[in-house]
Order: sequence, then C-alpha cells, then structure tokens
Amino acid sequence: MNTYALKAHVFEGKLDEVLTALYGAKNVEVQRARYISAIEGYEELYGEGKDLRLFSVPGRSEISGNHTDHNHGKVLAASIDLDIIAVAEATDDGVICIKSEGFPEDRVKIADIKVDPDKFFTSYAVIEGMCDGMAKAGCTIGGFRAYTTSNVFKGSGLSSSAAFEVMVGNIIRTLYNNEISDIEIAKIAQYSENVFFGKPCGLMDQMACAVGGFIAIDFADPKNPIVEKPSFDLSGMGYSLCIVDTHGNHADLNDDYASVPAEMKAVAAALGTAVLRDADEKKFMEILPTLRETVGDRAILRALHFFAENRRVEAQTAALQAGDVAAFMAGVRASGNSSFKYLQNVYTTKNVSEQGLSLALALTEAYLADCDSDKPSACRVHGGGFAGTIQAFVPTEAADGLVALLDPIFGEGATHILMIRQQGAICTL
Repeated sequence: MNTYALKAHVFEGKLDEVLTALYGAKNVEVQRARYISAIEGYEELYGEGKDLRLFSVPGRSEISGNHTDHNHGKVLAASIDLDIIAVAEATDDGVICIKSEGFPEDRVKIADIKVDPDKFFTSYAVIEGMCDGMAKAGCTIGGFRAYTTSNVFKGSGLSSSAAFEVMVGNIIRTLYNNEISDIEIAKIAQYSENVFFGKPCGLMDQMACAVGGFIAIDFADPKNPIVEKPSFDLSGMGYSLCIVDTHGNHADLNDDYASVPAEMKAVAAALGTAVLRDADEKKFMEILPTLRETVGDRAILRALHFFAENRRVEAQTAALQAGDVAAFMAGVRASGNSSFKYLQNVYTTKNVSEQGLSLALALTEAYLADCDSDKPSACRVHGGGFAGTIQAFVPTEAADGLVALLDPIFGEGATHILMIRQQGAICTL
C-alpha cells in the first residue's frame, strides 16, 4: 500500500482488531490517530511510497529479579502497551534511513558499517550494530526507509533504547528474513548495544521487548539464556500496571548503579567464582564473619538479595503458570521489600533529603491497603532504582484513584495506567 491507501485502511477501522489486541479496546481511537500521524510523517519526508509496512515494538517493565542479570541471575519481566511504531518500506540503494519523531534522520550506508568509538551512544551506531549482528547471523541485509514515533518515555526504566534496537531488527526481519526468531533478534540487539553503541548491558531489556507478555529469563549462560513465557493475562484478570514517575534527579547516579554489580562480584570473588550465580550459598553463610571484614555489610546484604531473588522468580513464574494471582502479588511485594532493605536501590545516600521513590511507595501501599477491593495488589521500586519510577499492580477499578492521589504530588501525568501486552516485536500490517 502507498500512504493514501494505508491511511484509509487505518481510518476505516481495518486495523482495529490488531490495535485492540495491542492497546485495549478503549485506546483504539487514539491509536488510530497515532498510526495515521506516523504515516503522514513518513509521507512528508519520503513521499507516498508503494509497499509500506507498519511495525510495533513494546517497552518493558521489570517485575522481579531486580539487579541480578549482571551476576547471571533469573529475571521476570513483561512487555507493556507503550511502544515504538514505525512506517517502513524496503529500498534497493543499500542505505537505511530512519527518521524518529523529534530527532534528526539517520542515514546508514550498509557497505560502510564498522565499529567507531566516535559514534558510541548514538542511534546511528545502533542501526549499524543491528545490521552487522544480523549479517553475522546469516541474515540478508537490505536498505529501507522508516519513520518512527514512540510513547515509551525515557528515563522510566521502560527500555526505550532496547525497543528501538529491536525495532530495527524487526523491520529487517520482515522485509528480508522472516525466519529469524524474536529471541535471536534480542541477542543481536544486545550485541549492537555492547559492541557498536558502547554500553555493556545485559539481555533482559531486549528479550522482554522482542518476545512479549510475561517472560522469565535464566541467565546462567548469558550467551544462551533459558527463556520461559508463562501464559497468563493479568489485564484480563482485571488489573492495571501503574508506573509512577517521581521525576527524581538522575544526575550523578553512575556510582550508585555501578556499586551493585561490583559489590555482588566482590562477594563472588571471595567465594572463588566470577559471579554470584556460580557461588555456593551455603559456603557464603559459613564465611559471613570473614566477609564482613573483607567486602563490608552492604555487599553481603546485596548478595542475600541475589540468592533470594532467584528463588522468588522461580516461585512467581510458577504462580503465573498456575493462575495464582495472590502468590504472584506476594512475590512482587517480597521482591520490592528486598530491593529496598537489602539491595538498597530506592534512594541514593548522596542526597538523602530526596526520597521520591520511598514517598511514592509509602503512599501507594497505604492507598492499596485502604481501597475498596478484595483483589490482592502490590507495589515496588521499578527498574534500576535510586531515582525514577515505582511500579504498582492495581485492580483496574482502583487505578484512577491512584492517579488522583499521586499526580498532585509528583506532577500531572506522573502516573501512567498501562497493561501487560501479550505481543512482542510484530509487523502490524
């Protein structure tokens, strides 16, 4: 379809079934307008085209396994109904052109791709890395033009960068290589971020964005993670996922984030292993007196968090498989409690007067305890922590009340009512 036919297709409701599955029935009208706007953005930049396709890749929310993947732990995550959408068309000129709304256009000549430290931390480098990684995986790489727009807000722990990486792979897969799996695209996205973008990230974000729904990942072997997808529709059970952006200051938090894997690995080294996943927990408990002298108490507490989180992820995954909402929510609360007390990533000790996450958690816990619902609920720190966002699983009928409570405190629009989306990286048309 060209842009005119594609806009008519969306306007006439012929994409509504897909939009309902991705965003919920109440959001179809808004999403129709959003997709039409994206098609118009493509048209303004590249013309009407001939064979346009539509794509969607979700953001993600971490559920449990907080700060464990870097020590080869287990993680439970889920995709959400905030996403990047793209309008794209294949070309025969060997050039990839991507214009993301609000950002300059990237133009990557496939024949000239190479690792360049001067391009680290740019979207240009991500595109190059995805092409290189897919080529190394035996995929055909070809040119295309794409216009993208995203409502995965940055700095939220929802992985806007991973969604963009996966989107590039999603477009190349659909236009040239339909046989490549979501899991393989996620691995290539990690390669792109590690090698071309210059960030030594794990695989959780890319995997959750690519695969969709709830996803349990065991990183015992990071190059070959074990992926399990519990079949459970939390939204269908009458729950909303609320993400609350406390608008905390993210400046000068690098040391806080870096200290977590460093201290866990210091405990592992004392136990004769490179990462905590390979350490003997029984031996760890036996040598605690010595560890207090060598690595300090906070490192020990963070190791205790790691060992318990792996068990929690297993229990929560089993709860989802069994449809046991109460057990799942108990796991969310326990993971959040451990993150606060043992991992200690709810506020930075560099600025103890600013504790927006702690305040948001306290208010949300009180609200959920008092709201008129017999459904179990939970809240916890979200993502990396220290500043940023909390997460709450709220009975859908109580979600608006949480917005009314928290938005006057943290700012209008701070509380986002979301749903767990079952689809990962897809071509919508």
